Amino acid sequence: MEHDIGGLHHVGHVVHDMGRALERYRRLGFALPGPAYPVLGEPPEPFGVANAHAYLGGNFIELVAVAQAGHLPDDARPIPLQVPEDRLPAFREAVRGAVANLNACLRRFEGVHILMFDSPDIDGAAARLAAGGAGHGGVHAAQRPVETAEGVLMEPVRYLEIDGAGPGLVPEGRVGLAENAAGSPHGAADHPNGAVELAGCVLCVDDDELGDAERRYELYLGRAARRDGPVRTFALGEGRAEVVLVAASALGRLLPGEEAPALPGFAAYAVEVRDLAMTGRFLRDGDVPVRTTPAGEIFVPARAALGTAVVFRQAG
Repeated sequence: MEHDIGGLHHVGHVVHDMGRALERYRRLGFALPGPAYPVLGEPPEPFGVANAHAYLGGNFIELVAVAQAGHLPDDARPIPLQVPEDRLPAFREAVRGAVANLNACLRRFEGVHILMFDSPDIDGAAARLAAGGAGHGGVHAAQRPVETAEGVLMEPVRYLEIDGAGPGLVPEGRVGLAENAAGSPHGAADHPNGAVELAGCVLCVDDDELGDAERRYELYLGRAARRDGPVRTFALGEGRAEVVLVAASALGRLLPGEEAPALPGFAAYAVEVRDLAMTGRFLRDGDVPVRTTPAGEIFVPARAALGTAVVFRQAG
């Protein structure tokens, strides 16, 4: 029987300034289209949440920022919002809630605050989570703009967010599941750094909270972790994707020189690349600081990657 969690769907990197974030990510070697900016009103003004996606083989990295009125990056793609007049007040209130959540994340630190798992059976996963006592807001349907060879298309997606610290929130941010429609239109971009797949995420927690975090993720993921002292690793699907929980005192064991900006918090995420040596040369040639992990992977420190370290590993 297929497991209801198949891997990683995306991570969301919440940033103060979309233009600055795009420049930094492109310097790291990620190919990103111009960001999508929802606009509303007449004349249309940015409203709500803007985003840009670095598409990989079966998942993506998302940059997320508050869409500020009067401010658009040069390559922004305005997305007109069509909302019936009678639904406009409720819509504005919902968007204000989303913006408030983003601002709360940024008050903690700029970095990754969103982790979504890929689910081939989101309805089954919703039932499993509820039976295990994990609150969630149910399965919702939405559409998001996707850059394709034919232009921007709207991709249907069904998603679920786990409740904890508040509706749709757990202590480290937003964690949930997403199920793409069959025949999802986006494909992997050709990234100059050779990235091909989102392969992992590292959650750093207070030493005293490691056991509680492990139990939470056992419930979220429906599987047990492999234990290695203060490190807990959850393998996902049939590939090499993983979620790693690490006690704060041991973060340097995984990522030398790194310290978590806030606890609990996503300290790093990992991508697989076609040729790790080439990736290292690309980054160093661009004067991007690079360190090496004890496992022989390389990473860009959080201070050079807008708050969350980016790990590069050789695709197997």
